[in-house]
Amino acid sequence: MSAKLVLNTNAMQDDFFSDAALIGIVSALPAYRFCWLLNEHFDWQLKREGESDICLKTSQNISYYFALYRYHAKTSSNEYSLYQLKNNKQALLPELKQLDFILMIKCQDAETEAEIYIDALRKISEVQLAQIIKPEKLKNIDYLLV
Repeated sequence: MSAKLVLNTNAMQDDFFSDAALIGIVSALPAYRFCWLLNEHFDWQLKREGESDICLKTSQNISYYFALYRYHAKTSSNEYSLYQLKNNKQALLPELKQLDFILMIKCQDAETEAEIYIDALRKISEVQLAQIIKPEKLKNIDYLLV
């Protein structure tokens, strides 16, 4: 008999999301346009890394790809990642199907930094909602591990 090996991702999750804050965002803009808007508004350089796109296969064996945009600030150790959460009505995280994007901020004081960005995001007319998302509340958080 062979034993079934199970990958325990709890340690990876703890490490990946330490010093990180997640902001859930609702915006009707397509991902590339929303990314451009954030770049213009915050003077970032978010870029899509096609090989980092998240692939989700459904039970019907259909593959959906969700864009991932990243930016590493040159003047600090801050990292910003923008996850597209919807593709043709398929949700990357079904528990957050009302959201369009997640912005992940990784830095020393991520919670404080996230509050600053939430205030700024709420002032952008194309953003209908911006709120903190607690990683421990997400059932499919493994999809964000990149």
